[in-house]
Amino acid sequence: MTAVKSGNSGDSNGSDSSDDKGGSDSRGHSHDEATGSPQPRPQPGPEPEPGSGPEPPPPGSRRPGGRTARVREQVLEAVGPLLVEHGYDGLTVDAVAARSGVHRATVYRRWRDVGGLLADVLDAAGDDDWRPADTGSLEGDLRALNDEVQQALTEEPSLALALIAASFRSEEAARALRRFWEERYARCEVVVDRAVRRGELSPPVDARKLVVSSTAPVYHHRVLLHAEPDPELPAEAARAAALAARAGAFSVARTEP
Repeated sequence: MTAVKSGNSGDSNGSDSSDDKGGSDSRGHSHDEATGSPQPRPQPGPEPEPGSGPEPPPPGSRRPGGRTARVREQVLEAVGPLLVEHGYDGLTVDAVAARSGVHRATVYRRWRDVGGLLADVLDAAGDDDWRPADTGSLEGDLRALNDEVQQALTEEPSLALALIAASFRSEEAARALRRFWEERYARCEVVVDRAVRRGELSPPVDARKLVVSSTAPVYHHRVLLHAEPDPELPAEAARAAALAARAGAFSVARTEP
C-alpha cells in the first residue's frame, strides 16, 4: 500500500552532467541560470544542450513520453537514494542533478527545489496499478494491507519512512503525501465492497474509516513510537478492525428519502 520505488543508488549514464553556472543555493531557492560564454562565431542551428530540452509537465497533468519521460525518470530515481542516504538536509537539487546525470538547469527549471522533487516522487508513485489483495475474507484482506504497510516501514533503507519524515519539513511534500494516501485509501474501498458482497458486512459502511482503523496501529507503532517491528501487530490490528466492522462500528446511518 505504501510502496514507493527508491530508484537506483548508482549514477545514471547517458545524460549530460556538465556544469551549469547558474546562481542558486543548493536547495534551489532564487535560482538564476547563466547563459554561458558567448561564442565568437555562432553556428547556425545549434543542438540543444543535453538534459536541458523540453521539460516535463507539472505534477498532476498528463505524463509525458519519449525523451522527456526518460529525463523525469532519471531525476526521480536519484531522489530516493539520496534522501535515505543523507536525509532531508542532505538532499539538494545539485546533488540530484549530479547523480541523475541530468543538467542542473533542467532540474532547477522543472522541479524548482527539493519540495518539488519530493512531491513529484510521490505523484509518480501513485501512477502504478497497485490494488489490494483479495484473500477471500475481510480480515484476510486487511491483514494483507497491514503486512504491506509494515514491510514498507521496516525495510532497510525505508524510503516510505524517509518520505514521511521529509513531509514534516516541506509543505509541498506534505500535500503530495496526502494526495498519495487519499488515492491509496480510495483504492482500498474495494476491500469493504467485497466484504459486503460476501455477506460479511451489512451496507452502508464507511470504507475509509474501516481501512484506516486497521492500518493506523501499524503506522503509529513505527512512525510515531519509533518502536521495533511487531510481527503480530498486522494480524492483531486487522482482526480488531474486522470485529469492530461486523459489530457495526463503521456502519453509516441510512438517510430517509
